[in-house]
Amino acid sequence: MKSIEIWTDGACSGNPGPGGWAALLRFGKAEKLISGGEESTTNNRMELTAVIRALEALKEPCSVTLRSDSKYVVDAMTLGWAEAWHRRGWVRRGGDPAKNPELWERLLDLARRHEITWEWVRGHAVSEENRRCDAAAVAESRKYK
Repeated sequence: MKSIEIWTDGACSGNPGPGGWAALLRFGKAEKLISGGEESTTNNRMELTAVIRALEALKEPCSVTLRSDSKYVVDAMTLGWAEAWHRRGWVRRGGDPAKNPELWERLLDLARRHEITWEWVRGHAVSEENRRCDAAAVAESRKYK
């Protein structure tokens, strides 16, 4: 199984507003930066989209170390929140509907194909890869202004 490193980030100018996402995929010394955006979205949707699009880019099951500065995404996957929302029909513990169920459904399906180690990284701090993703995501969001 190939070992892949992935960094992701999402950006939004306003919430909702124009948004962008980016992901950096690394296999050995090979790197690929992918990005995109939407005219009207939220930051959380862009964070989720970055992870989804990165995992969709993998052609076969892989061992993935996925680093994101989104506690929303990392905690939902590592603490089992997303799976619990799914089991309850996309309802959170308090009875409120879970937001972005269609994106969470896609992410859960993709995550089942791979062995993923989820890591939270402090945004815009130590990780050069995270800063590269942030810059690409912000650039994508500016295309819609």
